[in-house]
This record gives sequence, structure tokens and C-alpha cells, in this order.
Amino acid sequence: MKGSTLAMNKKKFVYTAFLAIAFAATFSACKDKRSTGLEYARNMYDPIAYNPDQPNKNFKDGKTAQLPPAHTKPVGFTEYDEYPNTKEGYEAAGVSMVNPLPVDTVNLAQGKHLFTVFCSPCHGEKGDGQGHLVKIEKFSGVPAYQTGSSSRGGNMVDLTAGKIYHTITYGVNNMGSHASQISPTDRWKVVMYVQQLQKGQ
Repeated sequence: MKGSTLAMNKKKFVYTAFLAIAFAATFSACKDKRSTGLEYARNMYDPIAYNPDQPNKNFKDGKTAQLPPAHTKPVGFTEYDEYPNTKEGYEAAGVSMVNPLPVDTVNLAQGKHLFTVFCSPCHGEKGDGQGHLVKIEKFSGVPAYQTGSSSRGGNMVDLTAGKIYHTITYGVNNMGSHASQISPTDRWKVVMYVQQLQKGQ
């Protein structure tokens, strides 16, 4: 009998405590309509670091976003100055540049994915120059890799890896540069896949 009374008292105590906490939470939430309630991680809302567009008294010009020092390079940046965006640079890249990546199923699969995302809207999934944007007459004159002629001379099927890489990097005619969208390593994967399309594979 004593044990059951003790158990009942425990239940009543837990129930009463729960009601008191619920009442206190409801009352505190209703007290100030502007209150957002309890904040468990205030630093998540108020970052210590400055936002890029925030004024900053630590710099002479009062801006947080600063230009990097001269001659600095972003992490992972690959220099490409030896092949400038000229006809001579294009030809030199065509002769000297060789794809450093091994031709394997992983690189080809990734190259195909990147090609589908960035290139196929114009060049077509098969590299036939009949991409979606060509079909809706947004662009015209996109050459096929197997049968087309390059605007720089020669046949598309004969383009070397270096020439394809140079074109992805700088663009040509209606095709803009993809250097900001595709990393140097991924460009080589696209080159690898384009060379498969040149063979009609």
C-alpha cells in the first residue's frame, strides 16, 4: 500500500512539474510579442566575423571586402599565361599541351557528365552540333566534332587535346570562356570525352 501511494505521489509530482513548466513557457512566450523565445546558440545569429558588405574600421578605405595583394593566386589556381588568348597561343597549345589524366572509365564518365551540363546545350549530346539551343534557333553554326570544320581552320575531328583545352579556357566565337565554371582538371576530363566524340563513340 505504501509503495503504491509513493508511486502515485511520484506521478502527481511529475505531472505537476510538467504543467508548471508548460505554463511558464506559454506565459513567457506570450509576454512579449516581439520575443523570439530562448536562443541556445546566439553566435549562430550574430557572427563574430564581418560580412563582406559591412563597413570595417580596420581598413583605411573602411570596407571589409579587400582586393587580394598583387601576384597572389587562389588555392588550386593553375597558371595558363604561356598560352595566351591569341591564334598563336591556340596553335602553341595544340602542339605542346598533352592531357595529364589517364584515359579510364572514371575520368570519361566525369567528362561526359561535365560535357552534358556545360557543352551539350549547344554541341549536342553526341557532339553533332545539334544541341537544344541550336534546335530552338538561339545559336547557329555550331560544328559537329566528327564532320564539321573549325572556324580557326582544319576539321573538328583533327583538333588536338591542347586546342580543345584552349578553347574551353578562352572560348571562341559565340562560345564564351568556361574557365570560371570548369576547373583545370575537369577541363581535361571534358577534353577526354570530346576526343571520344570525335571518334564517333
